Amino acid sequence: MLIAIDITRTEEVADGAAFGQTGPYLRLIGTARGELDPERAENRGIVNLDRAPRNARGRVEYRCDIFILRPADPARGNGRLLYEVNNRGRKMLFANLCGGAAGNDLKNRADFGDALPLRLGFTLAWSGWDATVNRADAALGLSAPAPLAAGRAVTGRVRDQFVAGTRPDSPGEFFRLSYAAATRDRSLARLTRRRRQADPAEPEPAEDWEFVDERRVRLLPAGRTPEPGTLYDFTYLARDPVPLGIGLAATRDVVSHLRYGPETMALGHHSGSKTIPLLGRPMSHALGFGISQAGRYLRDHIAQGFNRDEAGRRVFDGVLAHTAGIGRVFLNQPFAQPFRTNTQHEDHEFPENEFPFSPAAATDPLTGREGALLRGDGSDPLLIQTNTSTEYWQKGASLLHTDPQGERDLALPEGVRLYLIAGTQHGGRPGSPRDRGPAANLRNPHNPMPALRALLVALDEWVVSGRPPPPSAVPSLADGSLVPPDATGFPELPGVAVARRTNTVAPPGDRAAPGLAGHTYRCLVCRVDEDGNEIAGLRLPDVAVPRGSYTGWNLYRAPYPEGELADRDGSFIPFAKSAAERLEKSDPRRSLDERYPDRAAYVAAVERVVAALLAQRLLLPEDAAGYLAQARGTPAS
Repeated sequence: MLIAIDITRTEEVADGAAFGQTGPYLRLIGTARGELDPERAENRGIVNLDRAPRNARGRVEYRCDIFILRPADPARGNGRLLYEVNNRGRKMLFANLCGGAAGNDLKNRADFGDALPLRLGFTLAWSGWDATVNRADAALGLSAPAPLAAGRAVTGRVRDQFVAGTRPDSPGEFFRLSYAAATRDRSLARLTRRRRQADPAEPEPAEDWEFVDERRVRLLPAGRTPEPGTLYDFTYLARDPVPLGIGLAATRDVVSHLRYGPETMALGHHSGSKTIPLLGRPMSHALGFGISQAGRYLRDHIAQGFNRDEAGRRVFDGVLAHTAGIGRVFLNQPFAQPFRTNTQHEDHEFPENEFPFSPAAATDPLTGREGALLRGDGSDPLLIQTNTSTEYWQKGASLLHTDPQGERDLALPEGVRLYLIAGTQHGGRPGSPRDRGPAANLRNPHNPMPALRALLVALDEWVVSGRPPPPSAVPSLADGSLVPPDATGFPELPGVAVARRTNTVAPPGDRAAPGLAGHTYRCLVCRVDEDGNEIAGLRLPDVAVPRGSYTGWNLYRAPYPEGELADRDGSFIPFAKSAAERLEKSDPRRSLDERYPDRAAYVAAVERVVAALLAQRLLLPEDAAGYLAQARGTPAS
């Protein structure tokens, strides 16, 4: 349960700028303090909580960072809480959903972009849930005790994986360990390397690496750096795991308090001895929002029963999880590593994907289990999951709406909507990179966020008034749009590296039923048209009126492991400008000039698509106007 929220800073946002009819906002920064009774049924599922130090009341204490944006005049807000689960300590909502500046401070006007949630009147909140986060640059984290066993440190075998050059947190000279090594005896540790995930691991000789200290390892001779893209696995005896599952309870407690707690709870001193209420009015509903790791967190939060608070009340009334695929988070386990994300090449064997995958009930032939992501106990939120094409290739997203063997479509519950945002990549947002990076093809610039903006508004309506969102839009077996990855129909394009395999999904560890060990679930992807664009899902103007092929897959190029799926990147393969250029390149796709004889033809095509999306509530009027302005100002060729 939450004990207190201690606000240490209360400030005007953007020097008192008004955000639409809601007016100015305040930002409140501080700490939430809570304690957990390990004997309560709601907390018994937290791994190692029963071994953690307790206070005089027999409870385990935690603290987490908290950040709130609320209308300066609460009466002008909509009275609803929008809680974003942070991603590795980062707030992502405004930079992704609104085109704001990337960063955690959320103070200046440019940080908020078009500030859609503020203009809608939401009270927004973030809090720390991950005790492994580096709290530099205002990152949100959680402090929780390390577990003790009869007064002695807890130890265990841990595997870390390091890959250089493929992700923003790539290692340099040092491999930073997830946990402190219990011993620096190199005979009790092992470092291996392999070029591709499926390759056999080759041991690094003991004389070719060393412990720098209990949290760092480096290759020898000193100054040697890892080979780009190569997988280095380090197995060692670690100590002092934190019961990271406390983060699930901390989110539950913070959101529950903001949703149901006393709205007059004092902030602390502000302008001398003056105190003001925390939120200023009761919250009628709470919505959860998360991107990527945060979306996976929300799936875990629901599946593990943390959407019911200690008083038996629903925590989130509605949830919008983006780019989570079928994933959860490697969090509520001994020596967990919640920053891991399973792809074909990296972090592949780390826990993330565990049955049940779908919100709908299914039977798992590999484990013999039956179940659904939703619990059916009154705690389930209304759920929207949006995925890009990448999640079908890397994150098993087809298993959200098929049985585990990919043989039949599942009937989704009434309180669930699923959407494939066709032709988009995992990290798509305004201003996505268009270069190759480590990949063979140009990366995909298609921005999926206009769809998310419309669906956030639709989720709010669904929660508040019961008006359901548009029907789910995903490829299906029934209409032939869901196919194996080597049968998509992607056109033959000279010089283009084409993906033919998805990331595989299998039961964690050795949980397969006897006789089925080594088997995998059947992951399918969306069929494409003659242009290489996906035929199903929610098709925004970029794909419906295309200027090239937009995919959710890309492949690594040298010096990275060629042919492996490139982390979570997609591809963009532009159309030729003219028929002559197309023939010269042996490109079977019609050129821009052949599609759109003049700008008027291009604009008319965009207008038709935008009108249809508006009618379906899959596009907001302001974003529709943006598409039309862009089309009218962009030459068709």
